[in-house]
Amino acid sequence: MHPQDLRYHKEHTWVRVSGKKGTIGITDYAQDALGDIVYIDLPEVDASVEANTEVSEIESTKSTSSVISPVSGRVLEVNEELSETPEIINEDPYEKGWIAVIELENPSEVDDLLDASEYGKLVDEESK
Repeated sequence: MHPQDLRYHKEHTWVRVSGKKGTIGITDYAQDALGDIVYIDLPEVDASVEANTEVSEIESTKSTSSVISPVSGRVLEVNEELSETPEIINEDPYEKGWIAVIELENPSEVDDLLDASEYGKLVDEESK
């Protein structure tokens, strides 16, 4: 249900680590709760982000929601495609719907995040 190769933040974001880079996005649970996504405020390339703080904002037909970064570092790249077609996040939150690539400042932060089964338990609790 939740991709095994990702680590998850309790605020329903994920990170896929590759070397010293982490690709981040929101989870399927988050996009489903938001509903139809109509706009995303992408972070600036070269911006510094801190774990547990807002990295971007998503607007949907239901509400506006903060995207909380699961890791700290510097933004290397953003998914420009989302500027024109933010609904990609609804369609494919774990692959095409990624938000940014971050150069990890402190790779050990990833160890503090949830694995897929722990995240699954969190979602089950919140869904009750």
